Amino acid sequence: MQENRNIRDLKNIVDSYMSRVPMVHEHCDRCLAAARWHANAVLMVVDAAFDSIGLNYFQSVVPRVELFRLQYVETGLINSMEDLAVTKDTELKNIWRNARSWKVAREIAAYLASLKQKHLLDDRQALIHWARQAPLEGWQKDPIGSIKGVGINTYQYLRMMGGVDTVMPDKIVKKVIYEILDRAGIERPRTDIDFVSLLERLAPLTGYRAIELCWMTWLVQSEAGLSRTEKYASLLPQI
Repeated sequence: MQENRNIRDLKNIVDSYMSRVPMVHEHCDRCLAAARWHANAVLMVVDAAFDSIGLNYFQSVVPRVELFRLQYVETGLINSMEDLAVTKDTELKNIWRNARSWKVAREIAAYLASLKQKHLLDDRQALIHWARQAPLEGWQKDPIGSIKGVGINTYQYLRMMGGVDTVMPDKIVKKVIYEILDRAGIERPRTDIDFVSLLERLAPLTGYRAIELCWMTWLVQSEAGLSRTEKYASLLPQI
C-alpha cells in the first residue's frame, strides 16, 4: 500500500516538474532517434567530449560545437569518424583549447570507425550499434568506457545520443531527482549505477521515459531569471 502511495506521489511530483519543460518530449524523441546535431554522429561525439570537462553546456559547449560544425563539418574538412580520429590538436585549438577533450573525441571516433569497418556501417549507425551493445554494469571495461577521460556521465550521455533510454548520474540530475525522491518518500540510491537503474525502473511508472527525466533536470534550471526552456527555446530544436 505504502509503495503504491509513494508511486502516486512520485507521478504527481514529476508531473509538476514536467509541466515546466514542454519541449522535453520532442527533444528526447530526436535524441532517441540518434538525430541530434542534424543526425551527425561526429558532432555528437564532439559534444560529449566537450561536455566531459564540466563547463556550462548551453553557454560553453553548444556554441563551440556549432562553431566546429561551421568551420570543419560544413566545409568538408572533417566528414567522418576517420577524419576526426586523425585530426591534430593544433588544427582544432581555435575551436576548443582543452587537449583532453580532443583526445577523448579522437579515441571515441577511432573506436567507432573500427565498428564502421567491421560491420559496414556509417557513422550514425556505428554510434547506434555501440550504444545498443554497451552495458551499464561493468561500463569501465567497455572499449569507450575504458578511454581515459570518459567517466560514467560521458559514457551515459553517448548511450543516450545513440538511442538508449537512460540517464546520466551527473550532479544536476542527482540534485533534482533527489528532491523528487525525498518528496515522494522514496529512498535515495547509493551508487551511480543504482541511481541509473532506479530511474530506468521508475520512469515508466511516472508516465515518462528515463531520458525525459534526465533532460528535465537540466531544462528546469534557471539562468538570468529565465528557465532554460524559455532562454534556449529557439536553440533546442537545432541540437
